[in-house]
Amino acid sequence: MPPAIDRTAQSLALPPPLRPGDRVRLVAASSALADGERLEAGVALLRQWGLAVEERPALVGRRWGYLAGRDHERAADLLPDPESAPTAPPAALQACVRGGWGSARLLEQPLAQPEGWLLGFSDVTSLLWDRVNRGQGGAVHGPLLTTLAAEPAWSIERLRALLFGEPVDDLEAVGWRGGVAEGPLLVANLTVATHLLGTPHLPALRGAILVFEDVGEAPYRIERMLTHWRLSGALQQLAGIGFGSFEGWREADGRAEEPADHRFDLDQVLRERSLDLDIPVVAHLPVGHSPGNAALPLGVMARLDGGRGHLGLLGPAAG
Repeated sequence: MPPAIDRTAQSLALPPPLRPGDRVRLVAASSALADGERLEAGVALLRQWGLAVEERPALVGRRWGYLAGRDHERAADLLPDPESAPTAPPAALQACVRGGWGSARLLEQPLAQPEGWLLGFSDVTSLLWDRVNRGQGGAVHGPLLTTLAAEPAWSIERLRALLFGEPVDDLEAVGWRGGVAEGPLLVANLTVATHLLGTPHLPALRGAILVFEDVGEAPYRIERMLTHWRLSGALQQLAGIGFGSFEGWREADGRAEEPADHRFDLDQVLRERSLDLDIPVVAHLPVGHSPGNAALPLGVMARLDGGRGHLGLLGPAAG
């Protein structure tokens, strides 16, 4: 029986490249931000690029339980600043400040997704994928403002180049299954994306190249989520699959003291759940919670080369 989520992925156009002087709106859509030091370090980098970042000191310490404010407050972060002049241009970049949890809650009500670029990863997967599902380009899976300054120089430069319309190089990793696939690119936190299965916010998957990353998940939990994707028929629709970093899986495992034949490590799980799909598979991509977290635009055409272990963008963003 074909899955109900069977839709063909379509490529999306990117917004106009950023230019010096463009405005940046800070978005706290997920967990509360208790300390502004790392945020300011990220903001300083954007200002070095000539961007005009809105001052939003109230975001630090804004809290509703563990969230960065009530749902309507966090959703309003995606809207123009009500205190800005009526003639002020809209923000060209919506930059999310941190992950954690909470962005999926914003999808329960009609949510504005302004034109321009939206940057983030981890919990922000919900907003990035909702944007792609609407047929709207400009979603970038990349560093949060609280993680940007800790990225290596190549990752910071890659993000700048991508946003300013300059070509970026292929990502080099490890090929696990040969073949070459081309299709619209999707990148996601595995846990967050799994919780979008069965919702109207899941982007079309057929023919897509999908890259997963995660943090703090034991191998059995990763295996359980990938099994969910297989049972739903979702993985079987892909043109190619890539795996980024799964930071902290060893610490989360809890089975390190057991004999080796009583457990599976991360690579064993990822291989077993992907290599029989008859599509190219690339692992250990520099994407996720481990620096560097290479910026990747969602919805653009990409090529996954399982023989060479490369992931590259096609079209104007190609290196």
